[in-house]
Amino acid sequence: MLLQQQRSRVKVARPQVFNRRIKDVSTFINAACIYIRMKMTEEAATTQVAWVLSYVQGGIVEAWKDNLMDELAKGESEIESVEQLFTKIRNDFGETSEEERKIEQLQTIEQGGRTCDEYVQEFKKVTRGSGYEGRPLIEEFKRGLNRAIRRKLAEAEELLSTIGKWQERAVRLDRNQRQSRAEERMLGRNTACPGGNVQPREGFEGGSYGGKGGQITWQAGVPHTGGNRGGGGNIFNRGGNQTGPRRDPNAMDIDRGRGGNRTCYHCGKFGHMA
Repeated sequence: MLLQQQRSRVKVARPQVFNRRIKDVSTFINAACIYIRMKMTEEAATTQVAWVLSYVQGGIVEAWKDNLMDELAKGESEIESVEQLFTKIRNDFGETSEEERKIEQLQTIEQGGRTCDEYVQEFKKVTRGSGYEGRPLIEEFKRGLNRAIRRKLAEAEELLSTIGKWQERAVRLDRNQRQSRAEERMLGRNTACPGGNVQPREGFEGGSYGGKGGQITWQAGVPHTGGNRGGGGNIFNRGGNQTGPRRDPNAMDIDRGRGGNRTCYHCGKFGHMA
């Protein structure tokens, strides 16, 4: 009597509702066993059975419960203890429920943002107990891969025969792809030129030139802007001083005799132009 009073004062968690979507049937059964042992040892077996069945709710298990109670009422089935009820639940839902759960996970698992190594490890875990093997298992594995890896696998000339070899190739392709992207990002940072400026290049007479519009800059002299690299441009010496436009000594004075009172820029006299 004292033990019963002590048990009544102890708080015990009730089992969750069993609706067949629970991950493990044994979780429900263990929770129900603990509660009965702590709170319902003095109750009749029929009461314990009815109490457990009250937590079987929803979907197909609701129909299963209704059928069982109808069979018990008609004497077509015998459940004389709660242990027998637990055995029937394990037989009717345990293995089947676990296998169906595994299949559902296998058909929905995807690589996503994870590495292929991580995807393969989870895929192997879900595969155990699913009943999948051979070609269907390989197709489910390929379906869950990222599109880029799946495309590379399809382009491979050698067809693999086992799921292990497919997984090894997928992991290798994923690693190579990630390494290649990392190298591209690193090379992009190293070769970028801040501001888009053109780097100086070797010019004539030991100088260098750069910038926009053909502007010329001498390493040994004072920077000069405004000159053009094309024909007719100004020429600069090493000191950065302008030497003036060069004149071809063989050029003809085709405008001699023309121009009236114009002053020749060549000789400084009037009446002609060089």
